[in-house]
Amino acid sequence: MATTEKSILNRIYIVGAVLLIIALGIVVKIINIQFIDGDKYRAKAEQRIFKNDTIPANRGNLYDANGQLLATSISKYDIRFDAVAPSEADFNEFIGALSDSLSRKLNRPKSYFSKKLRTARSNRNRYLLITKNLNYSDYIQIKSFPLFRKGPYRGGIIVEQRVVREHPLGKMAERIVGYDKPGSAPVGLEGAFSQYLRGSNGVRQKQKISQNQWKPISGANEIEPQDGYDVYTTIDVNMQDVAHHALLEQLEYFQAEHGTAVVMEVATGEIKALSNLGRGESGKYFEKRNYAVWESHEPGSTFKLMSVVAALEDKVVDTSTVFDTRGGKISYYGRDVKDSKYGGYGKISVARAFEVSSNTALVQMVTDNYKGKDESARYVDRLYSMGLNKRLDLSITGEGIPRIPHPEDNQWSGTSLPWMAFGYGVHLTPLQTLTFYNAIANNGVMVKPRLIREVRSKDQLIERFDRSILNPSICSQQTVNKVKVMMENVVKRGTADNLYSPSFSMAGKTGTCQTGYGDKTKKLEYIASFAGYFPADEPKYSCIVVIHKPNTAKGYYGNIVAGPVFKKIAQKIYANNPMLDEVPMPEIAPDDIIKSQEAFYTQAQSTSNKIPNLKGMDAMDALTLLENLGAKVVLKGKGKVKEQSAAPGTRVKTNDQITLTLS
Repeated sequence: MATTEKSILNRIYIVGAVLLIIALGIVVKIINIQFIDGDKYRAKAEQRIFKNDTIPANRGNLYDANGQLLATSISKYDIRFDAVAPSEADFNEFIGALSDSLSRKLNRPKSYFSKKLRTARSNRNRYLLITKNLNYSDYIQIKSFPLFRKGPYRGGIIVEQRVVREHPLGKMAERIVGYDKPGSAPVGLEGAFSQYLRGSNGVRQKQKISQNQWKPISGANEIEPQDGYDVYTTIDVNMQDVAHHALLEQLEYFQAEHGTAVVMEVATGEIKALSNLGRGESGKYFEKRNYAVWESHEPGSTFKLMSVVAALEDKVVDTSTVFDTRGGKISYYGRDVKDSKYGGYGKISVARAFEVSSNTALVQMVTDNYKGKDESARYVDRLYSMGLNKRLDLSITGEGIPRIPHPEDNQWSGTSLPWMAFGYGVHLTPLQTLTFYNAIANNGVMVKPRLIREVRSKDQLIERFDRSILNPSICSQQTVNKVKVMMENVVKRGTADNLYSPSFSMAGKTGTCQTGYGDKTKKLEYIASFAGYFPADEPKYSCIVVIHKPNTAKGYYGNIVAGPVFKKIAQKIYANNPMLDEVPMPEIAPDDIIKSQEAFYTQAQSTSNKIPNLKGMDAMDALTLLENLGAKVVLKGKGKVKEQSAAPGTRVKTNDQITLTLS
């Protein structure tokens, strides 16, 4: 018996000791949690109950060159109701008036809101949605309604603010305006200038009230958001509209895959319009990709300008150097180079070859004068010296890589040089090509394409962006003058004569490039382009239009597909932005004009079908006389007639060619 009692006591002692040890452990743990790790656990508890919620800053506005909005941030407000917050007395007193105010504002019956609010009160709903997507004025009005005007603690109103980015232009210029979204690569102007536009976010503390619902603790923010700066771009909305609709109309008619049109101010490099349209699955066109900046492709005949400039600079030819087009076909290493005109053009000068875009003549110009590895390298190095192998280092991302092969490259072959002469085997983006043409219009000064003018904070100037020169002289002024005349003649009497207009002058070069020519399983498709500037005599704007894969049944040549877009853009910009507001007209003609007119009429009256003595006459007067006789006239230079290829008194036959050298 005694043994049993002793055994029970021992067990009690053991259990008591165990319980004491457990109790001591609990006490130690409590002390540890309270005093040693207390801060850590309290922080964890607060993280589960409280959180700092980010309030996005209002992004700055994006403006065009004339101050019209391209993108702006608008605050939207959601209103919720904490049905537990108001006292019983306040809830009963104001519920009817609140329901009536909500009814009139939100166009729902008063009974709907009364039932909804009372149900939320009985269910202790602390996060009832009242309405969403309010603008600021509507939010301020609802905030002043009965009960809500007492604030979040007594009135139960919960206000949640969001920032929404809106583009007033809608789908037009959508790609160039772009976006800067979390988790996505920055695109367009929004992405390029985000460091100015984004501002700094604010902080607002919220408390968890049920499951995943969070309620602001107070009506004020812990840290107020700071709005971003406003960015003024170079885009002109009116020119953008012209380029967009001219391009869209042509894409739809020719059922093309995609296209781009860019307008640049010659002197400054400011991009005034940049339209990119691609066809979607529905057949509709939209701003699909920034083709002007991103798409590096073979330019075709628009590259002939680069080849001619290189040859003229190296003095291996002059504009009067003659090449035989050999019946319109010439072969290199078993591959044919053909002219678009069957039978070719006979023997023609470099200037005329450029005007009619003769592949055979211009290929010979390059291959005959740059034979061998060293001479081929000289040609390519000349292209490199003009910056054609370099990116433009644009502010917007995604610029395509230019490719100008060099004889030192492993891929160089026997056909590389002749193919480069007329724009194959090289790759440039439309904007890179336009930058070169713009340099010719700018008398050899290559300026960097620019999309931004300045950054402002309201009326305060933060930063200004001026023009940047990539190359102060891509070639001599003599070469510039020669190719300018050639480009003007392309429109007057060359491949783009269908674009000629007596009301305003244009200069440029057509381009028609085959794609998929290396794959015999695919049908041939084309890239039609036109690059140039206007007005021809005093260039103000340069422009390029590139259209990919038009329906060949409707047309595919550059002068037919891309050229009319260029002309329409030039016409409308010229009409809206005349170079001179007023042209002064003398009341009495000067003596030299009167004498010139008298000489012209004297010659015109005395001429039958014989060529008169034209020396000293104005070029246009001499041109008119000869064309009336049925002759074809080639003008060299500018000014008055210095020499004539046919002697005075020579009888003229229809289509006889007569060359006039001007002083």
